[in-house]
Amino acid sequence: MPTVFRHDGFRFFFYSNEGDPREPIHIHVMKAGGEAKIWLDPATIARSTGFDARTLRQLTLLVATRAAQIEEAWHEHFGK
Repeated sequence: MPTVFRHDGFRFFFYSNEGDPREPIHIHVMKAGGEAKIWLDPATIARSTGFDARTLRQLTLLVATRAAQIEEAWHEHFGK
């Protein structure tokens, strides 16, 4: 599970086995028992547990602002 970056205690990462066929570009986020999956384009919540609505809005905004970094890391890790 490669970590792409950390921010305010949140860990943003990919699962190495993202399915076959692979889903569109997305990032997983974990902190203190909460987890979310966020699509990259557009930055929207795919699913979440343990985060409130305010936190999810903040995470979505952060993913949108770091989309280029996430996409680059995705292609480096998965080779596409």
